[in-house]
Amino acid sequence: MQGTKAAIKETGREMPHILVVDDEKSIGELLEITFRKEGHRVEVVHSVEAAKRKLESQIFDIIISDIRMPGESGVDLLKFAKEIAPGSFFLLMTALPALDTAIAALNSGADRYVVKGDSLVDQLRLAVHEVSENLKWKKEARYLRREIRRLTGLDNIIGQSPKMRAIFDMIQTVAPQSSRVLITGESGTGKELVARAIHENSARAQAPFITINCGAFPETLLESELFGYMKGAFTGANENRQGLFQAAHGGTLFMDEIGNMSLTMQVKLYRVLQEGKVRPIGSTEESDVDVRIIAATNKDFEKEIAEGRFREDLYYRLSVIPIQVPALRERRDDIPLLARHFLESFRKTMEKPIEAISPEAMTRLESYDWPGNVRELENTMERAVALESSREISLRVLPERIVNYSEASQFGSSQTVEFPADGLDFEKEIADAERRYLQAALEKAGGVRTRASELLKISYRSFRHYAKKHSL
Repeated sequence: MQGTKAAIKETGREMPHILVVDDEKSIGELLEITFRKEGHRVEVVHSVEAAKRKLESQIFDIIISDIRMPGESGVDLLKFAKEIAPGSFFLLMTALPALDTAIAALNSGADRYVVKGDSLVDQLRLAVHEVSENLKWKKEARYLRREIRRLTGLDNIIGQSPKMRAIFDMIQTVAPQSSRVLITGESGTGKELVARAIHENSARAQAPFITINCGAFPETLLESELFGYMKGAFTGANENRQGLFQAAHGGTLFMDEIGNMSLTMQVKLYRVLQEGKVRPIGSTEESDVDVRIIAATNKDFEKEIAEGRFREDLYYRLSVIPIQVPALRERRDDIPLLARHFLESFRKTMEKPIEAISPEAMTRLESYDWPGNVRELENTMERAVALESSREISLRVLPERIVNYSEASQFGSSQTVEFPADGLDFEKEIADAERRYLQAALEKAGGVRTRASELLKISYRSFRHYAKKHSL
């Protein structure tokens, strides 16, 4: 038993949830004691009617039911379960070892059939162990697929600049903890890679890492995705469905674009984070979940909270450990490393004999501002490899916006300062310069003020101050 519990703890997944249905209370108590000792969650009911109510409000991995009971039979329950919860393993018991009964049970869809007797507990323990092993192998298969992806470099975070080394140190520090993490940064900076690295370096590494883009779902659909639902909860709910919180039990749930979540959903998420319980839509019962939340956003939460679009209490629940992923322009030392990595990847995929990036092309890549960050650089290199016909990436295959880019062109050419004979109004000149830079940054950012403040390397609070000062 100790070895079993150690294995459960090691894999980060709890044992299957079992429903026992038998009108003989002594049998129910015996099975409840047996499986609870082995670490299972066990529910016991004494009629098919009560079992149906359980199945309508909870999700079970295994159902163990007697066949002959007053009223409806175990076969009736089996048919109901196969309709409402087809993913559950169903095991039928009987005190009458008749061949025709066994055949009827298996034909109705039972996964296993056992005869009550002295060996009942041993037979059931063996069957439950086999189901547990099956679930474990499925989980380990997911883990191996993730490992293969990681080892081939697809999930590696690439960088050697001081800012990226600080990110690596932070990942190593926070990964062993269970604290929630909020990752912020512009689109395309690799926030999901940071989240995945935290998970893979944690004790939950062999448990599920599940991602959801909160901005990709309308409110009602997002709720059903996160919390699951019971059959009949709404139109189209034809069976019980597990939510992502339950699917990620023991592992990590990465909630991307969490700043796009509606206020109503924020309230519901806050409650789950506070209580550690979820209730599927249409259910009357809650279940415990052990999930580490890593959230990410490209929004300025200070602004979102100030303008009433994000709950301050939820923000503090999520940002126990904040990590800011730098924009690519803030770690230009990494551009050559990333460019060569993408070159190597795409030249192999496209089977092209490209060996290098020309000095002129690399200079342009290093000087460009990369508003789309690493994702834009990756797309640029894919395009360059596809178009290049020589053995090195040349200027001619780079996009025009990169070839013709210059820092001076973004804010106007530099000017020579000329002093009038009678001097100048210094404060007015500074104010005019401030206004010019604010206007230029707003124009480049397409009117997005948070982006403009980043271009000017000032806080959003400071940007608001200057914008108000100059009536912008």
